[in-house]
Amino acid sequence: MAVVRSVLSLSRQRVTRAVLGACSVRAYRGNTPDDDMKDVIQIPLPPWEERTNEPLNTKRARLLYESRKRGMLENCIILSFFAKEYLNKMTEKQLSLYDKLINQPSNDWDIYYWATETKPTPPEFDNEVMTLLKEFTKNRNMEQRIGQPDLEYLFENKN
Repeated sequence: MAVVRSVLSLSRQRVTRAVLGACSVRAYRGNTPDDDMKDVIQIPLPPWEERTNEPLNTKRARLLYESRKRGMLENCIILSFFAKEYLNKMTEKQLSLYDKLINQPSNDWDIYYWATETKPTPPEFDNEVMTLLKEFTKNRNMEQRIGQPDLEYLFENKN
């Protein structure tokens, strides 16, 4: 009983320190003025190249997969629902624009910020597909988008 009283008398911070004292802690230090960024590793990515002569059905299937398998959950959800809604309706030109949009930028956060209009879209990506994506991201119909859509819609008989 004495142990329980002593634990209860400790502040939450002291309990946390006592429990985690032996663990290493990682902290975010942010953009400090003296940060020389030596600990950041830059991994060079090969430049994006458009796949010419790719059959349209293959391109649609690849773009569907790439829309669902992103580097961050927010884009997985937005782009997978967008792909479900629009990929089968896109022209060859629009598919190429979408391919460039989701594959050329090396940072998925850029795509997210452009789609949500948090940051301005660079001119090379500001096109009809980006306009469509921005409008889709506003979710004016208040659809529930808490996970990726199931793929059953791909196998439904379209009459």
